[in-house]
Amino acid sequence: MRFGHQRQPLVLVAHRFLMDFRPVFLVIGILLSTLALMMIVPAVFDLMSEHPDWEVFMVSGGVTLFVGVATALASRTGGGRLSVRQAFIMTTLSWLVLTVFAALPFRFSELELSFTDAFFEAMSGLTTTGSTVITGLDHAPPGILIWRAILQWLGGIGIIVMAIAILPLLRVGGMQLFRMESSDQSEKALPRAAQIASAIGVIYVGLTGIWALGYWLAGMSGFNALAHSMTTIATGGFSTSDQSIGYFNSPLIDYWAAAGMLVGALPFIVYLKTLQGDWRALAADTQVQWFLSLVALLILATTGWLWLENNIAFEDAARLATVNLISIITGTGYVTDDFGMWGSFALPIFFFIMFVGGCAGSTTCGIKVFRFQVLYASARTQVHHLLQPHGVFIPYYNHQPISDEVITSVLSFFFMWFFAFSLLALGLGFLGLDFLTAFSSAATSIANVGPALGPIAGPEGTFKTMPDEAKWLLSGGMLLGRLELFAVIVLFTRNFWRG
Repeated sequence: MRFGHQRQPLVLVAHRFLMDFRPVFLVIGILLSTLALMMIVPAVFDLMSEHPDWEVFMVSGGVTLFVGVATALASRTGGGRLSVRQAFIMTTLSWLVLTVFAALPFRFSELELSFTDAFFEAMSGLTTTGSTVITGLDHAPPGILIWRAILQWLGGIGIIVMAIAILPLLRVGGMQLFRMESSDQSEKALPRAAQIASAIGVIYVGLTGIWALGYWLAGMSGFNALAHSMTTIATGGFSTSDQSIGYFNSPLIDYWAAAGMLVGALPFIVYLKTLQGDWRALAADTQVQWFLSLVALLILATTGWLWLENNIAFEDAARLATVNLISIITGTGYVTDDFGMWGSFALPIFFFIMFVGGCAGSTTCGIKVFRFQVLYASARTQVHHLLQPHGVFIPYYNHQPISDEVITSVLSFFFMWFFAFSLLALGLGFLGLDFLTAFSSAATSIANVGPALGPIAGPEGTFKTMPDEAKWLLSGGMLLGRLELFAVIVLFTRNFWRG
């Protein structure tokens, strides 16, 4: 009897550390199987152009499919919903595992990238960052070019679904504000997150098709139009040329790209509401209002600077400012000019807008506009309290009161975001990178923007010459930024594994 009383607490303690990983690996197996099927597309393009890399994609796809199906079959369970702990693990682990297998074609293609470079390129693709270590894109095989675009396209829809179905549940960085979007039965939006994700997937595919047609009509080849439409709507920024979108030297293509980046940066749940008959949803959303107003203000200011100080013709100045500013603030990474050479006014603008990002529920990353709105509303309320200590003031977001829990979540996110950015910049500086390159590379990594500033990885450069240690640091920064920091950081806490 005494032995039994001593054993029971040990069983309970052990149970607290145990977790059923089958639902997690089931999801990962399904995602790997999907990734494997997508490898058929670049294989077909290489086969049509008689390039031997089609065999690399087929073998990589076969290996990925085998692992994916085996993982899914071995993890079959009777069903049930993911717990919060399982969702945290699934979110981070799935992105890491997918990146490893997505890197296989880069590693074994004729590019002969090292595993570090292959992993960096795959992580940059799936996180829609747009940083690259590949040079000579104009002469690269079509399979590799379309594979880069596919990775960003998959990453774009992946982050939308995560922002709608997972992050609000996990209460990451104030995302619980948007939980009502998938659960409020009174809204016209579909009641279940899975239905919403499916509907948004259809919208995502439709927008990609529209932008592919637009690029083709604007003068791109069918291949380039398809590749750029995927990376535009995903706000990823991978291009088929070392000169990025500037290679085409077409005002029509530039403005069509700018429009596509804006479309990708707006909340997709609002598109769904609009299609369901709420025609005022887009215009009434305060996050959209703030974002578009900020973009317009920045374009006007930068256009004026280029026109008056750099003696660039007004039309050219407006075009340069529009495309490049929208590209950086949305984290896309397309460039049409070396904006690092635009002068003392433009340089800090491009550095700071790397942090902003677009709207929550879009394909963009960064801090997101809604968090700035929450901080502004909170600060405004605090000022009112200072002036009228006995008054009652409530901060609002999108005409809804903001709870203290949301404000705390947003403040915590800001602190951790800039803390992680600082550590990353210090780490890059420790590896020997100059100040501007280290700070801008850290910013472009954790904000998932793409191009950095400085002599090494500037708007017209790549990250190829950086040391391998720096590439691993930047890859970690991309993952942190894409998964909103806390979804990764929480895995390194002791209490998480204690249950």
